[in-house]
Amino acid sequence: MSIFGSILSKIFPSAQAAQPPAAAPAAAPPPAITVVDVEALLDGMPGAKQLNWRTSIVDLMKLLGLDSSLDARKQLAAELSYGADTSDSAKMNIWLHRQVMTKLAANGGKVPAELRD
Repeated sequence: MSIFGSILSKIFPSAQAAQPPAAAPAAAPPPAITVVDVEALLDGMPGAKQLNWRTSIVDLMKLLGLDSSLDARKQLAAELSYGADTSDSAKMNIWLHRQVMTKLAANGGKVPAELRD
């Protein structure tokens, strides 16, 4: 699984399990979209008070129990099409955090506007 896919599965665990029925009746209503309050979910996780997940991609990944090493962040940058030099890790980290928050919002997450692009 991709690193971003791992992030999604930690934030939206039911998305992995939710599969459409094989033969849904033609008159069945579409499934309801569940909005996940990303801020509340992350704030409620063990260790959230000790980590600055709101601004740090490293702390966000740590909070989710994911590898936050430079190599993992470079792989995430590649997945999300980061176009700048990955040797400037500070710049890359800021970009990664914004992109992850923006993509969480695009996938049904309620993310505060100040955390997105």
